[in-house]
Amino acid sequence: MANMSYCRFQNTVKDLFDCYESFDDYVSEEEAQARTRMYNLCLKITENFDLLDLLDKVE
Repeated sequence: MANMSYCRFQNTVKDLFDCYESFDDYVSEEEAQARTRMYNLCLKITENFDLLDLLDKVE
């Protein structure tokens, strides 16, 4: 089920934290591939994350 736009980040952060806590668990090959894709996406997000720009939008 897709996340609703008004709570997308609230829902996703809960799921992402659950994945983080399970990173060392044994998983199927398909799950291992998805875990790698998720890891790479998180790296991409942090590389492109402009904290100062985000803080300007909050204020």
